[in-house]
Amino acid sequence: MQQELPYDWTETTADGRHISPSNARNAAPILAVLRAEVAPRGRLLEIAAGTGQHAAEFALALPGLDWQPTDFNPANLTSISAWARVTGAPNLRPPVVLDAARSGWSAHWPDRDAILLVNLLHLISATAAATLLTESARALGPNGVALFYGPYLRDGMATSEGDAAFDARLRAEDPATGYKDLGWVGDHLIRAGLNVSVYPLPANNLIIVARRHRGKTTPLDAASNMQ
Repeated sequence: MQQELPYDWTETTADGRHISPSNARNAAPILAVLRAEVAPRGRLLEIAAGTGQHAAEFALALPGLDWQPTDFNPANLTSISAWARVTGAPNLRPPVVLDAARSGWSAHWPDRDAILLVNLLHLISATAAATLLTESARALGPNGVALFYGPYLRDGMATSEGDAAFDARLRAEDPATGYKDLGWVGDHLIRAGLNVSVYPLPANNLIIVARRHRGKTTPLDAASNMQ
């Protein structure tokens, strides 16, 4: 995974908190899906926590979850820790470094009840994203659920002019990055043994929900009826 990801914080407070307007805007709809899909008690691993705004707000709102924030960039841990101090959520663990695009990390984080990833897949390569998805599936416990929020292509196409322009800008800056197709992500998760469904959220974003069940996995085209 690349060292510097373009997180969109616009300011940093005196105590080291990065502030991202988009994190503030999407927090409520993401939290609603977490309440619907994640058991009220368990161990949640957050990948690419970025500013730490979500970790602080969600951990406070979901006190039964043991919330572990991580990020690839060690410099981001300062902001994550600062946000944790502001909310004081007792279930929010100190942040740690995790390169989720590296094979084998799931062995160090086994039996997670939930995994959350917000706005990362379009910022990394397809190879890195495939590894992240596979390792996330391996890290889930028997009834675990992983949630992947962000913008996605549908059948290879962006669904708005804004998304098309942003995807083009990402690919111009780094041809290996860019929006991932909903079907491509779903196929990787299904091959990893997960059932897949999709929530549509504001601003053309989706949350892909991938759940481990002992039974048969559900094809994406049958599971992705917008809820």
